[in-house]
Amino acid sequence: MTASKTLLALGLLALSSAAAAETLTIATVNNSDMIRMQRLSKSFEQAHPGITLNWVVLEENVLRQRLTTDIATQGGQFDVLTIGMYEAALWGAKGWLAPMTGLPADYALDDVFPSVREGLSVNGTLFALPFYAESSMTYYRRDLFAAAGLAMPEHPTWTQMAEFAAKLHKPEQEQYGLCLRGKAGWGENMALITTLANAHGARWFDEQWQPEFTGPEWTQALTYYVRTLGSFGPPGASSNGFNENLALFNSGKCAMWVDASVAGSFVTDTAQSKVADKVGFAFAPQQSTAKGSAWLYSWSLAIPSTSKAQAAAKAFTTWATSKQYAELVASTDGVANVPPGTRASTYNEAYMAAAPFAAITLQSMKNANPASPSIKPVPYVGIQLVTIPEFQAIGTQVGQLFAAALTGQTTVEQALQAAQQASSREMKRAGYPK
Repeated sequence: MTASKTLLALGLLALSSAAAAETLTIATVNNSDMIRMQRLSKSFEQAHPGITLNWVVLEENVLRQRLTTDIATQGGQFDVLTIGMYEAALWGAKGWLAPMTGLPADYALDDVFPSVREGLSVNGTLFALPFYAESSMTYYRRDLFAAAGLAMPEHPTWTQMAEFAAKLHKPEQEQYGLCLRGKAGWGENMALITTLANAHGARWFDEQWQPEFTGPEWTQALTYYVRTLGSFGPPGASSNGFNENLALFNSGKCAMWVDASVAGSFVTDTAQSKVADKVGFAFAPQQSTAKGSAWLYSWSLAIPSTSKAQAAAKAFTTWATSKQYAELVASTDGVANVPPGTRASTYNEAYMAAAPFAAITLQSMKNANPASPSIKPVPYVGIQLVTIPEFQAIGTQVGQLFAAALTGQTTVEQALQAAQQASSREMKRAGYPK
């Protein structure tokens, strides 16, 4: 080969490499598991030298707002989205997400729990790959219970939780009886409050899609929430979401906390929890029923149909949700920190031994039934949410009203009446019943 031909070949190779180089913009939430994914993704970039990852890490409410706006307008800002079952079902049905078909054989899709696969699918087509899945559960301080002569049941009631909180609440010592989500948002305070309401026998809508906020079940549930969190919760509870309560619990300031089961690995991690060796676990509280008392959710990775780097995006999403990624986490951060709730293979002997919260997580996820979230019949699917397009706006508005009740800006009765009027108006505007 002549020198000129050699130079030409090298030039073409360089152009080819430049053309193959792609930057993936990944939008994700600022939860600990996703922060870990960002850190460990260096190994993905090393294995895929033509792909550069650009991370956009946002607080939960902000992430949902940004992604909803971008996907609805087909803005195309992102190549990989961190979304939940709500968005996967609705956006997949609209054709806004790329189908997750043609996965490599070693991805072992059959290893993913059926309930999680179904929650991320539309008519049998998968539209997102689960990064982790969760239910909700009760975390409590075994040492504080022992000192007070209390015993946490495996299946506590919300009434018992209030009784325990009253005995363990010592604000002068910065020890608060019960920490719960108070930050307004359909996926923040409303996720917790809806499971509390389900446990009291409530539902979002009756079979004719009429809201039921002024009924006795919602009145009992919201009265309990405002009274108990107001009396035995930390100051500024209306500002606390998952991450804020996790920080409070890990610093030793919460005697009890009800929230996502994914927190199990964080509260038992000595690197971030001052009470790692003192944590006990129980199922999410029940009341008049167990139905709908614990949620089912999955933070998942999806590819918008607007992405111009779909092959690279699929390579990343399959890597981050694979058995191999789980093995990487186990080797670098310990087996208890493997993303939970998605794969049967995760729940092996080593994991069950290392993760004292695993058995409750697994059973809670098996018990959760989004198709039957209430003791009463419902026309919708979803435990802590309602899988209809209108819910995001309705849930956000109701969450703001309930946060106002928590801060004393309005009464429980006024908040419920306003929630009834607002949700009725939105549903009528949307043409329900359909």
